[in-house]
Amino acid sequence: MWLKLKKMGCCLLIIVLLPYVMTVFINGPSITAQSRVDQTYIQVEMSGEKAEEGQVIEMPLEDYGIGVMAKEIPADYEKEALKAQAVLVRTDIYRQIQTGGNKEAVQGNFWNREEMQEAWGGKDGIYYRKFQDAWQETEGQILTWQGQPAYVPFFRLSIGCTRDGKEVLGNEDCPYLQIRECPDDVEAEEQLQTVEVNDMDAEVTALDTAGYVTNVRVGQENMSGEEFRKKYELASSCFTLQRYNGKMRITTRGVGHGLGMSQYSAHRMAKDGQTYDEILNYFFEGCEQKEVAEILQNTE
Repeated sequence: MWLKLKKMGCCLLIIVLLPYVMTVFINGPSITAQSRVDQTYIQVEMSGEKAEEGQVIEMPLEDYGIGVMAKEIPADYEKEALKAQAVLVRTDIYRQIQTGGNKEAVQGNFWNREEMQEAWGGKDGIYYRKFQDAWQETEGQILTWQGQPAYVPFFRLSIGCTRDGKEVLGNEDCPYLQIRECPDDVEAEEQLQTVEVNDMDAEVTALDTAGYVTNVRVGQENMSGEEFRKKYELASSCFTLQRYNGKMRITTRGVGHGLGMSQYSAHRMAKDGQTYDEILNYFFEGCEQKEVAEILQNTE
């Protein structure tokens, strides 16, 4: 009886270990030594209403990255769009680390688990796992330009196309940031928004090629479209001004600054079957997708 139970136990052990043994036999033992660079801890400079001025905390890079994603992109977007977003967030983190000089902490707003629960309610667990899967399935991947982490901006919704990097940034450092058509964006519910503010002596005086405001005169002062957008908390820097019933009516198109990847277009592209690699190549053509471990190794 004892021998029979012993044999059964050995058989069960072989069945449990067989998948692992076969994987090692086919792929080699190196897979067990894969670097988990996203598990490293980083310094994060807190911001927002809940943060004390200059407060810095230490947290796993993965937790921070997922927190940024959760705050920046809708949780119900397609998984391939979330994976594209994960690569952009990770790229920005390592770009800050490499260009920060003496400043060790990275900057960026993110949600903690309490804020995720507050925003998502009963779907908190489902959405968190969705973001976690997107992050882990792109483990260590970033976009590079000329061998370094690229500048990879993103925003929620374009006005039908993205903006030209040279016009927005005023230099040619990011030639991959070019105008990209986003036809689905114009049909989005958030495309047109209108707000009314106190009447003022103001007029739009300059636009860029895509149609975003680059200069607006307010009284004797000139300011950029982005400065005006932030001052009046507008959805976009693509806007028109119209006096109406003793007020200034401001109508905006799109959501965000318009440079880089349109999250809404990424979502629609994913729904049409495109992968995150294809999405990233569309918005950042010319950038290379690499493992961050390779970049860090080359800088040592």
